[in-house]
Amino acid sequence: MFTSILVPIDLGDTDLARPAIETAVTLARISNGTVRLLNILPMMPAMLAEYVPADFDTQQRQTAQEALDIVARESGLAADHISAMVRQGPIYHEILEEAARLNTDLIVMTSHRPAMRTYFLGSNAGHVVRYATCSVLVVRH
Repeated sequence: MFTSILVPIDLGDTDLARPAIETAVTLARISNGTVRLLNILPMMPAMLAEYVPADFDTQQRQTAQEALDIVARESGLAADHISAMVRQGPIYHEILEEAARLNTDLIVMTSHRPAMRTYFLGSNAGHVVRYATCSVLVVRH
């Protein structure tokens, strides 16, 4: 079935990600698959770079990785079946890149109910659904 499952999560709202994580864990258990939790950090605008400490990106990545590791441990999935990765860049682009790199066969992500602006601009979930080369399961919250 699905042996490599990618779950992008926003560490600023782990409650929103919980249904996606639970779904991915259930599917991984059924197929003896693996889950990769993914958090994407935004790029630092160049004009702000001079106002933050030189190691800001490193600190931000380390903090995010530690938080992801906690989410992974709390998932209930055996440690050899779950991993966590922090990437930096445009959200949907980084999700698609990580999915391709891992040869993922399923992306499980949550989505808010669409706001009016997303009808015109699109959403990260919408971009992932549109451009992913694997199956995508969007869990509404």
